[in-house]
Amino acid sequence: MALVGYARVSTTGQSLEAQLEALKHCDKVFQEKVSGAKDDRPQLHLMLDYVREGDTVQVTKLDRLARNTRHLLEIADRLSHKGVSLQVLNLGIDTASPTGKLMMTLIGGIATFERELMLERQAEGIALAKRKGKYKGRKPTAMTKARDAEPLLAAGIPKAEVARRLAISLSSVQRIARKLESKETP
Repeated sequence: MALVGYARVSTTGQSLEAQLEALKHCDKVFQEKVSGAKDDRPQLHLMLDYVREGDTVQVTKLDRLARNTRHLLEIADRLSHKGVSLQVLNLGIDTASPTGKLMMTLIGGIATFERELMLERQAEGIALAKRKGKYKGRKPTAMTKARDAEPLLAAGIPKAEVARRLAISLSSVQRIARKLESKETP
C-alpha cells in the first residue's frame, strides 16, 4: 500500500515547490508542468497506470488533478475500479469513505460551474470592450507575422525589408522564405 502524489502546474514559469512540499511524505510523486486543459499529461497517465489496489493518491487541490467535473469523475472512477482512494489535501476529502466520494463530486461540480461563470463574464467583458472600441485582441504572434510575410516575399521585397516591416528577425523571414520555396518546388 503506497502513498502516491501527483503535482502539476500549468506553465513553466510556475513552481511545483509548494505542492512538492505538501506531498513530501508520499512514497512516490509524479509531477509535470503542463496545462490542465490538454489531454497530453504523460505523468498523470503514468501515475494512473502505476497505482495498485490499496494505494492512495494525494493531490494538493482538485484543479491540479482534473480540468472539469467529468474529467475528475473519470479519474476517480478509474482509481476506484483499481481499489485506489483519492485524497485532496486542501479540502480534507478522502474517497475511501462514501461521504468523501460525495464531497468530491459536489465540489468538482461547483468548481466547474465557477469556471464556466468566469469564462462567461470574461466573454461579456470582451464584447463590451469591443463595442467601446477598447479591445485590440491579442498582439500578433510570430505565426500571424509569418502569414503576413508570405505576400511580401512573393512580391519580391528583400528579406531584410520584410523583417523590418514586420518587426521579426531576419532568420524568421529566411525560414518563411525556405518554406515558400519548398512549396513551389514540385
